Amino acid sequence: MTHFNDLIDGYRRFRTADYRRQHERWAQLAEGQSPKVMVIACSDSRVEPSQIFDTLPGEIFVVRNVANLVPPFESDGGRHGVSAALEFAVTKLEVEEVVVLGHGMCGGAHAALTEMFQDSPPGDGGFVHAWVSLLDEARDRVKAKYGTGPAATREMELETVRTSIRNLRTFPFVPARETAGRLTIRGAYFAISDGVLHLMDEDGDFRPA
Repeated sequence: MTHFNDLIDGYRRFRTADYRRQHERWAQLAEGQSPKVMVIACSDSRVEPSQIFDTLPGEIFVVRNVANLVPPFESDGGRHGVSAALEFAVTKLEVEEVVVLGHGMCGGAHAALTEMFQDSPPGDGGFVHAWVSLLDEARDRVKAKYGTGPAATREMELETVRTSIRNLRTFPFVPARETAGRLTIRGAYFAISDGVLHLMDEDGDFRPA
């Protein structure tokens, strides 16, 4: 099991090996970033976008949260971390693609499906419940069609991607750029059990890459 001291050991290996090998690249990154792809992924420790897609530092702009969710556009003056990251990536960095990456064995999707933390106070699951309530409509559809078994769990995991993509398009600057051909939205799903990446088609169905 990895602890903080193990992370420091890893940093020292990085400084003496990778950083020196790629010194020129790190020098370029010190001048600024220009990623072409934004990835919205889950905070789950088993789903690391840069490892799954085999990318180098500076190649993808990543936002991670519980169940890889994007909230709908709101202008209520609140503190919206995902919305701020999306705004920055699309309007300032001008990324050309946004990928929503869901995954198997997602605890957030499971919490939404089972309403695990319903009525829990903040600090005891309440924050999680409030966040995954973004999936309430999807949960109702999934339960009506699949019940609560394994098929429902997987479908709920896929719904995290579909829901986030629908919400992405409520931000005015997203469809405007899609229409202009300057931005493409993609959905993907990584199955932890077998390591297979699935891509979402225009109908919302997922197939192995």
